[in-house]
Amino acid sequence: MNRWTDGQREAPEPLEGPVRGTVLVGIGVWLLLFLGQLPFYGWYEDHGHTWFIWTCAAGAGLGLLGLWYVRARERAIRREAQDSA
Repeated sequence: MNRWTDGQREAPEPLEGPVRGTVLVGIGVWLLLFLGQLPFYGWYEDHGHTWFIWTCAAGAGLGLLGLWYVRARERAIRREAQDSA
């Protein structure tokens, strides 16, 4: 285990990609799952599984929070690049 923690290896650069698009696709999937389960709310309620529906709603909501975070991060990276130039 020491070979990974001895400090001789540098950490790799973080991967950059279409982060905003990835988050938007995730939000869309959670939202579609939420909307697709709504017609069956009665069945879920009868069987004690309404948390399935609310998990999808929470996923979409947290995705919106993540989208805000990604946009703020991109603005900060752009601002830092302008300041160093």
